[in-house]
Amino acid sequence: MRRTVRLRLTLLYSGLFLAAGMLLVALIYLLVAFSPVPVAPVGPVAPGGPEVTVPRVDVAYLAEQQAAGLRRLLVNSMIALVVMAFASVLLGRLTAGRVLRPLHDMTATVRRITADRLDRRLAASGPQDELKELADTFDDLLDRLEAAFTAQRRFVANASHELRTPLTLQRAMAEVALADPDADTAALRHVLDRLLAAGRHQERLIEALLTLARSQQGLEHRRPLDLAEVAGQALDQRPDSAVRIEAALRPAPASGDRALLERLVANLLDNAARHNVSDGWITVATGVRDGRATLTVANSGPVIPPDRVGTLLRPFQRLDSGRKAVGDGLGLGLSIVAAVVQAHQGTLEVVARPEGGLEVTVRCPTAAGTPPG
Repeated sequence: MRRTVRLRLTLLYSGLFLAAGMLLVALIYLLVAFSPVPVAPVGPVAPGGPEVTVPRVDVAYLAEQQAAGLRRLLVNSMIALVVMAFASVLLGRLTAGRVLRPLHDMTATVRRITADRLDRRLAASGPQDELKELADTFDDLLDRLEAAFTAQRRFVANASHELRTPLTLQRAMAEVALADPDADTAALRHVLDRLLAAGRHQERLIEALLTLARSQQGLEHRRPLDLAEVAGQALDQRPDSAVRIEAALRPAPASGDRALLERLVANLLDNAARHNVSDGWITVATGVRDGRATLTVANSGPVIPPDRVGTLLRPFQRLDSGRKAVGDGLGLGLSIVAAVVQAHQGTLEVVARPEGGLEVTVRCPTAAGTPPG
C-alpha cells in the first residue's frame, strides 16, 4: 500500500484519538478503583437512650461488588473505545480527504502544464491558508517561467535571424564572384574584403551573445574594484572621434567581475557615440551615492520617445523600424548592460533626455567596508 499523505494523516488522527481515549479510560479506572468504599457508620449510643441494633456491614461483600463494578466499567469503556476508534478512522479519512482535496486539484493542473503550455494557472480559491499561499506562490513561479521561456524563444529567433542574414549574404557574394568568368583581381579582392567585414561582424555578434549569456548566469567570484578606474581605462582605449567626451571620475569602489564591468562601460560609450549627432557630446561620471557605487553616462542625440526606452533593454531591439541597425550596431549593447547590472545585483536607470539622447545610471553595491561618499 502506498503511504499517501491522506493515509498518514488518517493514522495520525486515529492514533492520537486512541491514545487520548486509552488515557481517559485509565484515569477513570484509577479514580474509581481508589475511591473510598462507603461503609455505614456506627455511631455511639447516647447515655440512657434506647438500645439500637445496627446491622453489621459485610466489608468483603462490598469489596467484591466494587471489583465487579470496576470490571464492568473497564469492559464497557474498552468496548466504547473500540467503537470510537473505528469512528475516528472513518472521520479522520473523511477529514484528511477534504483537507487535501485542493492538493489533488493542484496536482492535476500541474500535470497538464508543459513547456509549451505555461499559460495554465492553479488559481486556487478559498481562505488564505497555507494551501492557498502555496498555490499563489506556484502561480508566481509559472509567471516568471512563462516570461523567461517567451524571452528565450524570442532571443533564439532573433539571434538565428541575425546570424543567418550575413551568412546568406556571404554565400551570395561568393556565388556571384565565382559565377563571373570575367572577374579580375580587383573585383575578387573587393568581394573578399566584404566577406571579411561580414565575418568580423559575425565575430562581434557571437562575442556579444556569449557575454550576454555569461552575464545572465550570474557571478561566480567577486573582487574589489573601482568603477572610476574601469571607466578611465575604457575612455583611454577609445579611438578619437568627433564626439566630445567630458569625464568627472570620482572614486567609486565596488566589487564584481572586472571583465563584465569593462564590457558594460564600453557598451555604454559605444551606444552613446553611435546614437549621437554631429558635434555631439558624452559625459561620464562616477562616484558614491546613497552608499552605492554609481556610474552615469549621458549623451546628446536624437529625441527618443519615453515609452520606447524600455524596449531598448531587450536583445535586438532598435528604435528604427527596420531590421538593420544604425551604423554597425548589433542591437545587444543595452541588453548586455542590463544583464551585467542584474548579475552584480545593481540597479539600472535609463532616462530619455527631453532635448535628445539618453542618460544611463548604473548603481552597484560598494565594496565591503567602504564608507559612502
